[in-house]
Amino acid sequence: MIPAQFDYVAPTSVEDALAALAEHGDDAKIIAGGQSLLPVLRMRLNAPEIVIDLGRIDSLRGVRDDGDAIVIGAMTPHSVVGADPLVNEHALLIARAVEHLADAQVRHRGTFGGALAHADPAGDLGAPVRALGASFVIQGAGGTRTVSADDFFVDLFETAIGDDEILTAVRVPKHTGWGAHYEKFVRVAHQWPIVAVAATVRVEGGAIAEARIGLTNMGSTPLRATAVEAALAGQPATEDAVRAAAAHAAERTSPPSDLNGDADYRRHLATVITRRAVLAAAGG
Repeated sequence: MIPAQFDYVAPTSVEDALAALAEHGDDAKIIAGGQSLLPVLRMRLNAPEIVIDLGRIDSLRGVRDDGDAIVIGAMTPHSVVGADPLVNEHALLIARAVEHLADAQVRHRGTFGGALAHADPAGDLGAPVRALGASFVIQGAGGTRTVSADDFFVDLFETAIGDDEILTAVRVPKHTGWGAHYEKFVRVAHQWPIVAVAATVRVEGGAIAEARIGLTNMGSTPLRATAVEAALAGQPATEDAVRAAAAHAAERTSPPSDLNGDADYRRHLATVITRRAVLAAAGG
């Protein structure tokens, strides 16, 4: 299908983009990499009067070191994020998740911030950033504010970004030396995950000192498996110990039921995939 007619602007600064957004209000739509928005426009599920393209704002690209955190610009392509040495050293879980995100074409065109702002609970980046305790830098006419990952994802395709605001960056606390793994269960390659688990662990002397676990497609937002995290703390990184902890993976979740599987099937998958992800992250 062909999208409905719309005007197009490509500002070169965040301030100009915010001005365009303020001018056009509900009639405007922001485009980042376009991998989520363009299909929506083509199917005419959304018909904005103007599209504001952030692609020419250089300040929104790149990864930088910021002391105890790394900062990933919202317009940084997935392929750049996955290959960045700072990400691989300090936030390995994100690099592992990017490896499984769609296909090479999407990874080169899609953007880190665009995918997170889209807030699809089946998206591959929400669970890793929640597990890592990331925070989101959001800019509006009134200034800049920072929102934790726990508060950023509000509901299905809904975030804390206001109608007159733009996501500019994501701050990720450093988890240097932590093992990481992203386990994704699909029926067809490059598909949205039926269930996926993002696991990062710190192992000391053969035991799991700390663990952080994120769940993909187990609710209307990305989730933290806090019961699993608590059960893993201080346990040996063995098959039996991890299996016992992973049994808690589906607690306080509300997975969907669809053609790929019902909610009970997803709850079972979550326990299996969590065990695999944690063992891989721990090097087991």
